[in-house]
Amino acid sequence: MKRWLKWIVIAVVVALLALGVLRALSARKATKEALESQQAAQKAQPTIALTATDSVQAKTMELSQGLAISGSLKAASSAFVKARVAGELQGLTVREGDFVKVGQVIAHVDPTESRARARQAQQQAESARAQVDIAKRSFDNNRSLVEQGFISKTALDSSIATLSSAEANYRAAQAGAEVATKALEDTVLRAPISGQIAQRLAQTGERVAIDARIVEIVDLSRLELEASLSAADSLTVKVGQTAELTIEGAAKPVAAKVVRVNPTAVAGSRAVLAYLALESNSGLRQGLFAQGTLATGNARVLALPLNAVRTDKPQPYVQLLTNGQVSHTTVTLGVRGEADGHTMVEVAGIPENAEVLSGTVGPIREGTLVKRQGAK
Repeated sequence: MKRWLKWIVIAVVVALLALGVLRALSARKATKEALESQQAAQKAQPTIALTATDSVQAKTMELSQGLAISGSLKAASSAFVKARVAGELQGLTVREGDFVKVGQVIAHVDPTESRARARQAQQQAESARAQVDIAKRSFDNNRSLVEQGFISKTALDSSIATLSSAEANYRAAQAGAEVATKALEDTVLRAPISGQIAQRLAQTGERVAIDARIVEIVDLSRLELEASLSAADSLTVKVGQTAELTIEGAAKPVAAKVVRVNPTAVAGSRAVLAYLALESNSGLRQGLFAQGTLATGNARVLALPLNAVRTDKPQPYVQLLTNGQVSHTTVTLGVRGEADGHTMVEVAGIPENAEVLSGTVGPIREGTLVKRQGAK
């Protein structure tokens, strides 16, 4: 019985040893197969072909820094024609788009009442003038009588006071006549500037009040862009700086120059208004929307095209070409600007002349092999 158990133990041990050997051989085979698969995958690693336009080099260059601006066009000179006296509006014939010249009669306010007041004031002035003549003759007579000793000096003093009062009344009456005459002249509404009618705000036959707006005139010979700037941006804007504007409806960009910067900020928004005069206004109208870039300075920096910097990771990076492979390198961005008609950005973290995939290529997996088209 004991001999039989001994052989059983020996058989179990042999079986366990054989199983361990089989497992070791199997693991070795799996490792070998995995290594072979990895080597095969490396040999089959994809390779992309690049053209000359698929990569760019980081270069030190002069960037033209700019500030994005926008706003509506406004006429540098515009005016509202207002009624200076109350009454019925007459003879208003101009309409929107009509040209008028400075001093041209636009309309009338019914002058009947003003004319009557002017006559009344003039007659009162004439009456006051007659009183002055009477007081002067009385004064001359009394002065002669005093010199001859027929009346006392007190009577002469009374004549002087009467003459002075009459002269003062005459001057007051003259001033009243001038005011009435001015009111009569104000019934004629004239264009204060040359330009075009932008708005017609009243109609013939209406009764208008003092300071009622009749028409608006704009002079389109000089147009300006009123740009709203933040407090920080306003510090970089100076008179004389130039900009290129794109205006809705205009086929070509229009050059403009900063002519004024408001010395105070707008209450509430704290924005600062800058005014840019357009160098050409052919066919443009007040109120059109314009936007563009205002040149504020230059900077010499190491730069890349803005689209070559990728931002689909937490930190901006570029797809650097090194030894025929793509590597992702994190970069620090600086100032932006224009160079050769392209938007460029300052980069730090890569050497000068480093070759980077352009933005048109798209994202490429790190480690991907690259080759030039036409190269074997």
